[in-house]
Order: sequence, then C-alpha cells, then structure tokens
Amino acid sequence: MTTSRGILITGASSGLGKALALAYAASDVRLHLAARNAERLHAVAEICRAQGAEVTTAQVDVTDENAVRAWVAGVTGTLDLVFANAGISAGGAEKGIEPFAQSDAVFRTNIDGVRYTVEAAIEKMRPQGHGQIAIISSLAGFRGLPGSASYSASKAAVRVWGEALRGSLARVGIRLSVICPGYIVTPMTDRNAYRMPFLMPVEKATAIIQRGLRRDKARIVFPFGLWAIVWLLSVVPPGWTDPIFNRMPEKGRLED
Repeated sequence: MTTSRGILITGASSGLGKALALAYAASDVRLHLAARNAERLHAVAEICRAQGAEVTTAQVDVTDENAVRAWVAGVTGTLDLVFANAGISAGGAEKGIEPFAQSDAVFRTNIDGVRYTVEAAIEKMRPQGHGQIAIISSLAGFRGLPGSASYSASKAAVRVWGEALRGSLARVGIRLSVICPGYIVTPMTDRNAYRMPFLMPVEKATAIIQRGLRRDKARIVFPFGLWAIVWLLSVVPPGWTDPIFNRMPEKGRLED
C-alpha cells in the first residue's frame, strides 16, 4: 500500500503558494493548505482535487500563534514537506520613516508567522524522524533597500534563522532549505510600479524550487543574474552603493 505524501503550505490562496500547491497536487499527495482568504483558498483546493490530490484547507492567519500550532498539530498522517510561505510585501516612507503600523504588520507576518509555522512543523516531524521544511525568504534579505526596510529586514531574519536551524535539525532527520527568489510574477509584484529586472514566471520559479528541494540544497537562490548583482552589492561598502539605492523607487504601502 502506497503512503500519501503530506505537504503543508501557508499562504496557499495566491501567488507562489498557489503555484506550489498546483505543482505538487497529485494522486499520491495530501495537501494541507492555509490562507486568510477562504474563497480564493477554496478555488485552489478544487483545482488540486481535480488533479487527484487529497486536500484539506484552513482559514488561518499565521500571526495567530495558537491557531497555527493547533492547525499543524491537527494534521493527520505524516507531514513530509512544509512551506512557510505566507508573507506580505510593503514599502513607502513618510519623512524618511516607514509607517510604524505597516512595519509591525510586516514583521509579525514575515518573521513571527514563519517562526510559528516552522516550530509547529518541527514538533510534528520530530517524532516521525524525518521531514523537510522550506522557508521562503528573498534576495531582498541580502541587502537592506531604502523604501522597503521592514520587508528586507524580515527576509534577512528568516534567512539567517533558517540557515542556522539547518544543521541542528539534520541531527534529528529533518531537512531545511531557505528559498531566496528574486522578482516573480505574482499579485504581490503586480503592485510594484517600476521595472523589475529578471522578472520570472511563477511556474518557472516553482520548478526551480522543486528541483532544489529534491537535491536538499541549503539555499535555493534564483535567478542567477540577479543573485550575482545582489551578492556584489552586499559586499561593496555601503558608501559606494548608497547613491544608487537612494534613488530606487519604493514599494507601495499596504493600504495602497
């Protein structure tokens, strides 16, 4: 008897989360999908079921620690792969300062939400003795960008946290990869009113992620061209790059 593979994805109602759900949906897979928007989540679940997957859904706000832990703990069967994907992107400054309420929302979602998901997954996987966790970070986490301070900082935090966890979790049979994409065509990037270099279709990004996870890569970074530029800018003295970054366009605010 074949055992179905259990895959859990947060932020599964749109963007990269939706693309991952559709990419993994198959007859030998149990998908556990969560998002805040129940209507969009239901639509994604129906497509996944049509592809043969068994699907459960939950309307969960990842900033609610108790809700996240209860949801993950209640998953039936083995939990083989978890995507801590839910996140929000925002920028915009007023008198040089990002609105405090906005930065708070970004930190709570992109850091605390990821942490709650990953810690709950670890508790579920530890008794199994196996499992794989994927943390969605960003190339923005390698160099702080004016106009998107909280977003850059949040992605840096989960990247470093995940890389540090990887070695510890390997001792108990749990693999962990940090995923650092550049610009992907999603509703999140649709809000950016500026040119985005190396903009990639979400389906191509999903295929790269799947391939990297199969290889158990510690850090899945793409596209290479943008990664090379970001890496170079991260090692160059800030005094050299500030004149460039200070002229960059800003992300829109959450309320835009």
